Amino acid sequence: MADAVQQKSIIIDFDSTFTQVEGLDELANIALSGLPDHQNILNEIKAITDSCMNGELPFSQSLQKRLKLLKANKSHVEKLVVFLMNKISPSFERNKIFFELCADDIYILSSGFKDFIVPVATYLGVKESNIYANTFTYDSDGNITGADLNNVLTGDGGKVKLIESLNLPGEIHVIGDGYTDYEVKGSGLANYFYAFTENVARQKVIDLADHVVPTLDEFLWLNHLPRAQSYPKSRIKVLLLENVHQAAVQAFKSEGFNVEFHKGALDEDELTEKIKGVSIIGIRSKTNITAKVLENADKLIAVGAFCIGTNQIDLGVCTDLGIAVFNAPYSNTRSVVELAIGEMIMLIRSIPTKSEKMHKGVWDKSANNSFEVRGKKLGLIGYGHIGTQLSVLGEALGMEVYFYDKVDKMPLGNARKCKTMKEVLEVADVVSLHIDGRKENDNLIGEAEFAQMKNGVIFLNLARGKVVQIPELVKAIKSGKVVGAGVDVFPEEPKTNSDPFVSELMGLENVILTPHIGGSTEEAQEMIGQYVPERLLEYMNNGSTTGSVNCPEVQLPILVESHRLLHIHKNVPGIMAKINNIFAKYNINIQGQYLKTNERIGYVIVDVERSYSPEFLEELRDVEGTIKFRKLF
Repeated sequence: MADAVQQKSIIIDFDSTFTQVEGLDELANIALSGLPDHQNILNEIKAITDSCMNGELPFSQSLQKRLKLLKANKSHVEKLVVFLMNKISPSFERNKIFFELCADDIYILSSGFKDFIVPVATYLGVKESNIYANTFTYDSDGNITGADLNNVLTGDGGKVKLIESLNLPGEIHVIGDGYTDYEVKGSGLANYFYAFTENVARQKVIDLADHVVPTLDEFLWLNHLPRAQSYPKSRIKVLLLENVHQAAVQAFKSEGFNVEFHKGALDEDELTEKIKGVSIIGIRSKTNITAKVLENADKLIAVGAFCIGTNQIDLGVCTDLGIAVFNAPYSNTRSVVELAIGEMIMLIRSIPTKSEKMHKGVWDKSANNSFEVRGKKLGLIGYGHIGTQLSVLGEALGMEVYFYDKVDKMPLGNARKCKTMKEVLEVADVVSLHIDGRKENDNLIGEAEFAQMKNGVIFLNLARGKVVQIPELVKAIKSGKVVGAGVDVFPEEPKTNSDPFVSELMGLENVILTPHIGGSTEEAQEMIGQYVPERLLEYMNNGSTTGSVNCPEVQLPILVESHRLLHIHKNVPGIMAKINNIFAKYNINIQGQYLKTNERIGYVIVDVERSYSPEFLEELRDVEGTIKFRKLF
């Protein structure tokens, strides 16, 4: 029962609000199935429904016209009930607690029919005595003959007349998607009208609303009512850039987040403006999240890098601001490795040169400068996820593998670890770079490094554009030091597919240039599009930081019958003591507590009983050293 002082009578429409569809339209679809003129009649019924919902046709005329077209009986109504049980609006389905705790104050007011409304609405806990709708009339064979005309809801302004007669207590709040729902507010009988847009958005109705609520969560949050979500996801903005896979877009939309999608990257100034009000941002490798951008990120909670690297993100500032960063360390590994293998074989056989000649009508069948990779030495600079997998596949092709990594790595198979990069460059027939984009790797390969390589070496850079000095690579190719090169990444890259590409490498013989597509396979992008949102949603919904590259990693249990308090703070002495003192002061029963720290921040998660005061939460937020505080339930 709602608090008597703040009592509200909540009137909810059924069709396209409580359920995702219009019941009468769906009944027609079931009843008319298989008839020759099935689709035409359906279209006519739906057009009449829309005309009525937009306020363009009086309800009484709309009802009469639709019932005349409808040829249904009780068996069809029974099938409709089964269908509608699976079409309850998601935000209604997940907020059963609202229907349980506020049952006395919830009313269904519909121009639809009790015959199919009562079974569906009572399933969520609405009292049958609080359901007001039309009723069908039937003949002796169970065929629908019309509607009970004694019911005030069959006539124009029926909802207004009914509410007038009910004399409901407290403030009256109406939620619906149609003009007839607004009429209750328009007549002066309701205090507020909420245009519900989860299933259908009618602009004429939206223009008349006091509030537009994309989900029931939003209505419940606005009115401080029992709900499944501590904060409406429709108010949480997600910004996805650089054409991330549609699987990611769908993952956030299906959970009710407010998603904005862009195909291209944004530069610093553009992103500095765009980031305002954004809680989650998803990027690939071209968008840089700098300190300047983060200064304007007033609501940012998490960053998703839909790629392996995170050097385009200022991780230090993110950590200090309590912003969790997630990436996809494995998802595109195989795709990059396969491209490296393919380019290596093509280049060592001089296929690009021969292919170009063929296109010009030149038939060059000689074996000159064409070799097998078997028996050749593959030199890897960087032995991470990609380097190790390339090492295994290279060895499977019969190559000898040599590698260098700044971090001590265990060799796989028969690969040989070298103490310096110079050792690798001097011995390798094929040099392949697999290093990250940290500052110290900028210009790593230049004149001196090319001089250390064998004459006639094959050179691959599928790592980062800035690690190679392009003018020196061009010189090495022209001099014959490098007889074949595959380059997938460049110091400066176009923001979008419509922008031009310019490079000194263009037009050189036996050089394969690709537009940063190492990880751009359907399989890899779909995997990334699923993996990164899973990590972000797990953090947003549950608080788990599994897979974060900058926050202490905590894998949390599913939240059940509790509220979860998430506190990110500076890792300085005394904070946990202060937090625990606040719990003791307010006599809060802790049901679960989890703590993890790194050198900069601490992350404590506390599951508590639902009964606590706003003052308790404020004191937690005000603890000195607090960076971010969230509440989940």
